[in-house]
Amino acid sequence: MTLAFSRRRFLASSTATRAPSPKEWREIMTITTPLRAALAAIALAAGLALAPAADAGTGTLQADTLHVTLTPSCGCCGAWAELAGAHGFSVEIEITEDYVAMKDAAGVPDALWSCHTARIGGYIIEGHVPFEAIEQLLEERPEITGIAVPGMPAGSPGMGNDPNAAYDVIAFGGAASDGALFHRVGN
Repeated sequence: MTLAFSRRRFLASSTATRAPSPKEWREIMTITTPLRAALAAIALAAGLALAPAADAGTGTLQADTLHVTLTPSCGCCGAWAELAGAHGFSVEIEITEDYVAMKDAAGVPDALWSCHTARIGGYIIEGHVPFEAIEQLLEERPEITGIAVPGMPAGSPGMGNDPNAAYDVIAFGGAASDGALFHRVGN
C-alpha cells in the first residue's frame, strides 16, 4: 500500500472532526524505503537542517528554535517546516521512523494527533498549526502543554494554505486539560 492511497482512503472516509487512530496513522505513514530517501533528499535541497533536536553536548532544546519531528514518509510535514522558516522561525528537523513513539514522547492526546510534532519555548506544537497561533502561544505563555490542529485540514499551512480555510487550534494539557479552543482560523 502506498502513502498516497492510505492517506486518500483515510481522508475520504473521515470527517473533519475525527483524527486518525494510532492504527490508522501507522497505515497512513507506511511508505516504501526508496521514497523515504527521496523525501530526505528533497528536505536537504530545501535547505532544512536535518539535525537532532537537542543541542550537541547539552541535551537541551534551544527555546527560540522550532524543533520539528517527523517521519520520512510525510511530504506535507516538510512543507509546513519550510513555511515556518519563511515565516521567520529558526527550524530544526529530526526524522524518526517511530511515529507512535514521537506522539507518546510529546504527550499528545490520541484525539489530537496529526502528522508531525514540534517543540518551541517549552511547548508542544502538533500538526499544521498556523504560525500566528504559535506566535500567540509564545507571547501569552499560558499554563498548557501545547497546541494542536488535529488531522490534516485542507488549507492549513503545508496543506494548501487556503486563505478561506476554517479549522480550530486546540490547547491541551495543564489549564486546558483534555482540550480547549485556543485559536480559530476562518469562520
